Amino acid sequence: MTSSSDVTLEPRFWVPLGVTLLGPACLVLQPLWPGVRWLTLALVLFGGFLLLQARLLRLRFTDTDLEVWRGEQRIRSFPYAGWLGWTLFWPALPILFYFREDQSIHLLPVLFDAGTLREQLQQRLAPEVGTSTS
Repeated sequence: MTSSSDVTLEPRFWVPLGVTLLGPACLVLQPLWPGVRWLTLALVLFGGFLLLQARLLRLRFTDTDLEVWRGEQRIRSFPYAGWLGWTLFWPALPILFYFREDQSIHLLPVLFDAGTLREQLQQRLAPEVGTSTS
């Protein structure tokens, strides 16, 4: 059930596209490192995986939880009450989102609107809990 205060983040494809394009860019190292083709292949495949995830997954902020959705199915929920802290790495170009709960840590690529993510975290978590690197 969604309330009027629920916010679903829009997808952003910059990080997946950047990883995908970094692969072929590594080919300029071929004269110095003949094995760079494997790195190129790995980056292109990982970038493709991130593109697929950006297309399929959504983060939704509710009054009590951060939820991960795939289509119409909620696949995971993270209650704010269990959060110890959060950080968006590299404020000018946020590419990684870290948050820690009571018993686990999470590191996610930013596959969604980072500005809205930061805004929602600051609104929904107490200032002493959120530690954004903005």
